[in-house]
Amino acid sequence: MQRESIVLEGGFTDPVIESQAVFRALMDAMAHPARAYRIGHHAAPSVPIAATAAAVACAVVDADTPVWLDGALAIDAVRTWLGFHTGARFANSPGEAAFALIADGAGMPALQRFAQGTEEYPDRSSTVILQLSALDGGDALAFEGPGIRTRATIAPVGLPAEFPTQWRANRARFPRGVDLILTAGDAIACLPRSARLLAGEN
Repeated sequence: MQRESIVLEGGFTDPVIESQAVFRALMDAMAHPARAYRIGHHAAPSVPIAATAAAVACAVVDADTPVWLDGALAIDAVRTWLGFHTGARFANSPGEAAFALIADGAGMPALQRFAQGTEEYPDRSSTVILQLSALDGGDALAFEGPGIRTRATIAPVGLPAEFPTQWRANRARFPRGVDLILTAGDAIACLPRSARLLAGEN
């Protein structure tokens, strides 16, 4: 019993207030693509999921949004923690997921394998929550599109090598396609499917 209680530790101490704060930061980040927003460590899980990714999951996941976990996170302790704090049910494949939590960015499935939505219901697509080591210090990626005045540049560390090609294909499917929430340290940055990677960048 004591071991189980330790596994369940580290959720929001004030779920309503903290989930609202994280959700507001997410909405700001989605409205301003490729811009980092600090959210603070509202969660401190005792299982191998990063605190910021866990906080995002606690703010957006519920019993109606199936979650897919990559190999690094698809363990009983993580499933138990997420189930307890969010009511999550788990998808068997990326294509069934409303949300996906990825700890191994370099090895994550191609974006086209996640749910893409339909022309009539583009919101029935996956949002990928990706744990990275940093949001700066990697190869620079410059974006334009809604919410970006001229261009926005971000240089995350840990994306798959073929990310630029995958993102351009993802953008070409608009309004279908996948949205990304990048997490590192106590910060997030979002790449909605509307963000266009500029030619000549990677």
